[in-house]
Amino acid sequence: MGKNLRIKAARAAKDMTQKDLADAVGVARQTMNAIEKGDYNPSINLCIAICKALDKTLDQLFWEGDEYENQ
Repeated sequence: MGKNLRIKAARAAKDMTQKDLADAVGVARQTMNAIEKGDYNPSINLCIAICKALDKTLDQLFWEGDEYENQ
């Protein structure tokens, strides 16, 4: 699993810090940092919570297919 720059970009677009997002989904800031760095594979429930907090879909933030890489 590589870095998840899509979460970072979506978070920045909503002017949220890692701590803001972590608080919104009920995890520690360090967990959000690890997810963005690709060091932690979140549960599906956490993925859904992140998507809801950022107004994105699972495909937009977590799909690793080539067709989504340029979005």
